Order: sequence, then structure tokens, then C-alpha cells
Amino acid sequence: MEHKNSFRDRIFPHPFVSVIVGLSWLMLNHSIELFDLMVAILLALFIPKIVQPFIVRTPNIHWSLAIKLLFVVLWDIIVSNMRVAKQVLGPLDQLHPKWYRVPLDTNHEHVNTLLAMIITTTPGTVSAGIDQERGDILVHSLNTDDPEADILEIKTRYEAPLMAIFSVKLSVEPGDQA
Repeated sequence: MEHKNSFRDRIFPHPFVSVIVGLSWLMLNHSIELFDLMVAILLALFIPKIVQPFIVRTPNIHWSLAIKLLFVVLWDIIVSNMRVAKQVLGPLDQLHPKWYRVPLDTNHEHVNTLLAMIITTTPGTVSAGIDQERGDILVHSLNTDDPEADILEIKTRYEAPLMAIFSVKLSVEPGDQA
């Protein structure tokens, strides 16, 4: 019997979507009364089945590594918020904004999209776009004196763990970027 035909997969074709839908319903209603719980369960069962044809494939994820990266990103967001607040409330001539390109080690769409999202959600940096042809992400930093150090930090702190989460091997040798 194939895994895709299991009872669990027929009931919950996308368990993560089911959890998000159910929790979203409860949070939107600000209630955990019996009626709202029943509606949340029904929505969590039926909405993923309805959208199943539109979800191409759920990637295989190493959840323990994903949870670890989540905490790293949350910590970095907290620290960056304090650092950016100090920078923008201080003398503006101390800011050194710069644009730089972060070369990507893979063409994996989930890794690259999540990396761009992490860069953007971390205060002080924003990704302006992923250039598939060049194989890099254009990043703007509010304040940096050493873009190379920032690039190395992004690659080691976020890109490498994302590649491990999705079991992605290097598809581009470091330094081979144009």
C-alpha cells in the first residue's frame, strides 16, 4: 500500500494547512467554545481537500531543524529591532546604508524564497528580489560597513540551515557566481 493512499493522507492531505486553517478560525473568532471548535475542525478537514489540486507538492521537511531555525530567526528579529531602533534614534550620519548581492548556493525555490523572506523580516535589511539568472538575492542594509561579513552571516545563519531543512545539496559551487 502506497503512503499517499493511507487513511491519514486521505483525511489530512496537507496537515500543516489543516492546523493553520483551524487555528486561524479560532483566533479570528477569539473563542474556543464548542461551536467554534467544531467549525474549526470542519474547516481544517475540508479546506485542504478543496485546495489540494492547487498545492503541487508538500516538500519533505526536517521539522527539528525548522523549529531550531525559527527560534534563531525570532531571536535575530528581537535583537535587530533593538539595534535598528538605536541606530535610527541616534545620529543619522552614523548610518551607512548599502546595497549588496547575496550569492545563492542552490536553485531550490523553497530555500531561496524563505531566505529572501527571512532577510526581509529581519529589521535593518530588505531583499529587493531574487535574480534567478545571476543566482543571487539583492539586499539593502540600513547600516553596514562590511557587506562581505553580512553576506557570510546570511549564508551561514540562514541559507545553510534552510538547505539542511529541505535536504538540498549545493547545486552551485561557492565562488562560481558571475
